[in-house]
Amino acid sequence: MRESPYDIVLKPYGKALVDLARRNPDVICLGADLTRQTETDLIRDQMPERFINVGMAEANMIGIAGGLARAGKIVFVNSFGVFATRRCYDQIAMAVAYPNLNVKIVGFMPGISSPGGPSHQAIDDMALMRALPNMTVVDLADAEEITQAVGAAAEHDGPVYLRLKRGEIPVIFEPDHKFTLRSAHHLIQGPDGCVIASGMMVPAAISAVKTLAQGGLRLSLVNCPVVKPLDAATVLGAIGSKGFAMTVENHSVIGGLGTAVAEAMAEAGAGVPLLRLGLQDTFAESGSREFLFEKYRLGVQTLADAAWRKAGRAGPAPKAPPQQVIAGRYAPV
Repeated sequence: MRESPYDIVLKPYGKALVDLARRNPDVICLGADLTRQTETDLIRDQMPERFINVGMAEANMIGIAGGLARAGKIVFVNSFGVFATRRCYDQIAMAVAYPNLNVKIVGFMPGISSPGGPSHQAIDDMALMRALPNMTVVDLADAEEITQAVGAAAEHDGPVYLRLKRGEIPVIFEPDHKFTLRSAHHLIQGPDGCVIASGMMVPAAISAVKTLAQGGLRLSLVNCPVVKPLDAATVLGAIGSKGFAMTVENHSVIGGLGTAVAEAMAEAGAGVPLLRLGLQDTFAESGSREFLFEKYRLGVQTLADAAWRKAGRAGPAPKAPPQQVIAGRYAPV
């Protein structure tokens, strides 16, 4: 892993999609009038014959995608996460998941990364997609994972939901990082507890775990990009018989990563207390990333404080160092 503040990459998904389309003539890209915002302006401009903008008609877009997939195409459907899931859920269920078609749904602006309030904040998208048979659900943390996930999704026979941060994407992992649609990654080893994180919460979890280590609380950390099917073996192996487990997600605590881990722990009979951090069964306000992640207790210090209390440590948790705001770099809040 690299150190925070991280280098950033612009449009890693868009670049990876163009590269994939050049290699595979069956790849088709669909959009719903959010072309620049979903990085698909790259394929529109470079390979216009492989791009279709259906306008603001997400349900129709899913139907078109299902038809193209039945004709042998590998279809990437792109919108903001809340529009790509909640707005057209019945069409996804009946036209994509039920027939198990090669449609890859790409949802940008996950959780409270959007400043736009409940209408634009995808806080239940993983729960919705997890509930669908045949659907693989992926919450990606950095540019390296995004680049590899595009190819992995295309190679997978069946529907995939990819959840991506919009805008400046951090580079957390080294080029030798290996992403698959079946694996979680044990990033940090520690005997006292285990943190499991996905997507945008991975850099914050890294910073929180490193901060706590300075105070003598040594935690394991698992990056879990594939929420369904969960890599239960890696997750449960990391939890083991430690003092507690804590999941961290930019999503409601109902139905997402925390629920998946709780289910795996219950089925395995893991007798370890579990703390789930995320949106606590609430809609969020509008506001900046900094304001929202602090208000809903998903900042580095609030993660550290929660783990410190769950571990039963006395006194205040160690203080996270101030995050440097550097142009062209990314730091968790």
